[in-house]
Amino acid sequence: LAACDVVVAGAARNAFCAVRPPGHHALPDAGMGFCVYNNVAVAARYLQRRHGLPRVLVADFDYHHGNGTEEAFYADPTVFTFSCHDRWAYPRTGLAERRGVGPGEGFNLNVPLPEGATDDDLLRALEGSLAGAARAFRPDFLLVCAGFDGHRRNPLGNLAISEEGFAAAARLLRHLAEELCGGRAVATLEG
Repeated sequence: LAACDVVVAGAARNAFCAVRPPGHHALPDAGMGFCVYNNVAVAARYLQRRHGLPRVLVADFDYHHGNGTEEAFYADPTVFTFSCHDRWAYPRTGLAERRGVGPGEGFNLNVPLPEGATDDDLLRALEGSLAGAARAFRPDFLLVCAGFDGHRRNPLGNLAISEEGFAAAARLLRHLAEELCGGRAVATLEG
């Protein structure tokens, strides 16, 4: 929340929060996985209520689906949630068909990555799927769930993202924030 305050005030254009425990699996009423509180979900509501920002975009790249964030905003058209992840990883959620419900329909976008996904697959998900949806949504702020457990050397996963791929993803998200919301972005560490 302090990082959001600093970025909204203009004291920094963006921030990265190396928080522990991670948060994107935490449900509105219960912890899940290693996640106790959904840091990004709390930050999204804080930006709306404290700073009066009507539209918040959450972009999640991780080996695992951001199911808790999805659930928190699944019926909410004011927070657009995006997740790219390994479809078969815990918690085995994040189907592409899950697009939101009621007024939130169309404001949730899942891009399951294939087994062995590479840098190109990650960037294609961000450039090809997220960028167009983000431009249509026109966010006032970007929150990023940055998970690096899709790294090619993670013995517990089967994605093949390199350091260069993660750096390219960060640059792409930074440019998207510059284009759409004056550069205002905060990222939090996930997996």
